[in-house]
Amino acid sequence: MSKQHRFDLSVVIVNYNVVNFLEQCLNSVLAASQHLKIEVFVVDNNSVDGSVALVREKFPTVRLIANTENVGFSKANNQAILQSDSRYVLLLNPDTVVEQDTFDKCIAYLDENPNVGGLGVRMLDGKGRFLPESKRGLPTPSVSFYKIFGLSKLFPKSKTFGTYHLGFLDEHQIHEIDVLSGAFMLMRASTLDKVGLLDEAFFMYGEDIDLSYRIQQGGYTNVYFPKTKIIHYKGESTKKGSLNYVFVFYNAMVIFAKKHFSARYARIFSLAIHFAIYLRASASILKRLLNNLLWPAIDTTISVCFLYLLAQQWKQNQILFPAWAYDVLIPFYVGIWIFCSWLFGLYDRGTRIHQIWKSTFFGTITILVAYALFTKEWQFSRLFILLGAVGFLLAFYLTRALKELSTKGRIDFGKLPKKRFGIVANHEEFERISHLLQATYPEIEQIHQIAVSELPVNASAQLEDIIRVHQLNEMIFSAKDVGASRIIHYMADTAGLALEYKIAQPDTSYLIGSSSIDQAGAYYNIHFDALQLPANKRIKRLFDLVLASILVLLSPLLFWIFRRPQQFIRNIFQVLLGHCSFVGVKPQNDVNRKGKLCILEPNLNSDQPTELQAFIYTKSYRPSHDLTSVWRQLRQLDNEPH
Repeated sequence: MSKQHRFDLSVVIVNYNVVNFLEQCLNSVLAASQHLKIEVFVVDNNSVDGSVALVREKFPTVRLIANTENVGFSKANNQAILQSDSRYVLLLNPDTVVEQDTFDKCIAYLDENPNVGGLGVRMLDGKGRFLPESKRGLPTPSVSFYKIFGLSKLFPKSKTFGTYHLGFLDEHQIHEIDVLSGAFMLMRASTLDKVGLLDEAFFMYGEDIDLSYRIQQGGYTNVYFPKTKIIHYKGESTKKGSLNYVFVFYNAMVIFAKKHFSARYARIFSLAIHFAIYLRASASILKRLLNNLLWPAIDTTISVCFLYLLAQQWKQNQILFPAWAYDVLIPFYVGIWIFCSWLFGLYDRGTRIHQIWKSTFFGTITILVAYALFTKEWQFSRLFILLGAVGFLLAFYLTRALKELSTKGRIDFGKLPKKRFGIVANHEEFERISHLLQATYPEIEQIHQIAVSELPVNASAQLEDIIRVHQLNEMIFSAKDVGASRIIHYMADTAGLALEYKIAQPDTSYLIGSSSIDQAGAYYNIHFDALQLPANKRIKRLFDLVLASILVLLSPLLFWIFRRPQQFIRNIFQVLLGHCSFVGVKPQNDVNRKGKLCILEPNLNSDQPTELQAFIYTKSYRPSHDLTSVWRQLRQLDNEPH
């Protein structure tokens, strides 16, 4: 006699620091839970982005398991599965969106096919494009070899080389497959009772392959079911290009081989995988070095050559130019400009090129201050420094122009693209979304409303006409007015157009989406935190170091102004060691803390409320904010860091 269950389906979502995606995922899950008895679990692996508070506040019906450490994907899923009481269990990534009828269709199919133990669906990325990992073959040594060395990518439709993603199978037809994706893995509870839960030896990656294989070994089949679709913003929880990913993913393959292959087979597989690990790791390190050093090296080379040529002009005109300046001063000057360019984020991805003016100005002032401290024989010409700064600017713009011509086919010097937005929403949500866009994106050419009432369900051709006529380059869907099924349908049908897509969740201050499977999800957020930008982190750290060093020198004179001079000295050394910062925004609770401890809170204008000052500080950080706050609260530098 079969066991009686309270629910039809248990949805298990393991979350780690993707709070906005989690909210969107849960909204879609609850919308898809109208016709079935469903329980939803969120297992949070000690996120620090407010995920736990979000679930407690906005989703009280969700069963929350808040871990105090990151226990890994397998163990976290098992925690919820052991508490579940359903006929079926779905493992679902937090960076997904399901259609309203996804659960209905999948469970109906499983009810009709009792031999099917596990089911996966058709997954689309954030641009509506099919994700090949929706269906996969077993990673045998030969299949893994073809994957590792790129043959599966070169010949995706080949039955020999394309087995990893089963590219020779029609993506629109139901197929038996070997491996289900852990992003959407629907299984019978009775199957799990028979074959066991996820193997906790797999911390992350490989656990879906292992469980899929055990489902087959247990006498069941795994099925790819494309009659429903989900969006999977692949890569939001993990960064696929990182060294850590390379090691963790391929080591998971080794664990799988040792567990399921014969000893001799596993040994050969293990050797091949370890070779692949070091090959990929070496390639990743080399690529990262080239990416990080290429443009600084080009700028350095051109700038040094320019200054050497300038020095030759000095000499030809009988202007004093000491010989040792070639070996000392020219490299020193260029080094300062390059350092300031790095400090201001010129080599960070996504930084606006106009920052070169600010960084060059700051670098030039630094050089001139140092010049004033030089001995007389070193002070040969301020004009040389100023002309060198002009040369550095020209070199930078020349190289970036060539880069943009080769990559974009045009020169725009990193300007934000002009956006022509189409918003599929009714009037109230259209107004709210328009306001959010205007508050977060500066280069808006047009915002065009596409009323939901004027757009039938099967109106992809009509939507495509609207996109072409109005030359839209970004579509935003109101989740309040348009169901997830229609959104996914529209995205899939217009995937061939050069469009970005975003989804606006109701009662939120952000629009969420992802431009490709290789990039983190991009979203417009009215609560943007400028302090999280790498350049601002570096500048803030430099400010702390300089101010702390000055305060160390002045401490004998400042001792008398503090009630707790020992705490003042302790604070300075805490700042020097990087354990805290002079100024920062205190979080409402430690769970939401993103930055370091701080001694002082922002004090920019005594007439403004504390909350507004904190908002201005985080949204538009400048070093002058720190300086103003410290000056206004100098006597409070003996506070306990908080």
